[in-house]
Amino acid sequence: MKVLKVNGVEIPALGFGTWRLRGRLCQDMVQFAIDLGYRHIDTAAIYGNEEEVGHGIADSSVDRGEIFLTTKVGPNSLKPDALKRSTEDSVRRLGTGYVDLLLIHWPNIDVPLADSLNAMRELQADGTVRHIGVSNFPVVLLREAIEEIGAPIIANQVEYHPYLSQNHVLDYCRRAGIMLTAYCPVAEGRVNKDPDLLRIADKYERSAAQVTLRWLLDQDCVAAIPMTSSPEHCRDNLKIFDFDLAPEDRAAIAAMATGTRLIDMHTGVDWDPD
Repeated sequence: MKVLKVNGVEIPALGFGTWRLRGRLCQDMVQFAIDLGYRHIDTAAIYGNEEEVGHGIADSSVDRGEIFLTTKVGPNSLKPDALKRSTEDSVRRLGTGYVDLLLIHWPNIDVPLADSLNAMRELQADGTVRHIGVSNFPVVLLREAIEEIGAPIIANQVEYHPYLSQNHVLDYCRRAGIMLTAYCPVAEGRVNKDPDLLRIADKYERSAAQVTLRWLLDQDCVAAIPMTSSPEHCRDNLKIFDFDLAPEDRAAIAAMATGTRLIDMHTGVDWDPD
């Protein structure tokens, strides 16, 4: 398993995402993923599955301390008091005592960013969260958070796959020394029907999803959190560290970007150009 080192923090580059997983399926898949070898689990308050994620962690054969657990606070809970309540409720539902990484899930232009980040730093100071970060932030907001406010964020989680380059955000994350976590890394399964990706995958006797995940994790500062409800796909996603993509194949995948964005909450903040 590749591990990223971000400001002294070690984070498994390949995580297990839980968006759209619910109920017993969510609990069972989290347990299965951890027992299989995943050590980075991602959830959010608005997913409505934190309790099940927590049960899956508790039911696994791995100690809580070995898991890097991320959750997120929603855009309607970013005022300081609401943010603290939301986070405390998340930790209670998870039953894990703390979370390793707390993210602002989506920006909210009606709440001063400094107020939200300062509340997160207070949660960090009292041990409720170990590290803080953001999600769906373009470069202009990353600059505000890091350069103007001075918040010790370690990650920006964004949609990133072969059809959406995120070059501007990725370049800034690298300069700032923070991690870019790719959600929807296989474009909600679209890569598995892409003839160009399938041709590349055939060369390596792998699936298009495996090649895509390998392409992402070959990049500096990039982590990925694919979600699946299939134990077979969960297992396959982990089998990406025993082959190497040729430079021409990495370049061909990077050239597939068309600016296709699958997830957009229309927050009023402009995305960076693809």
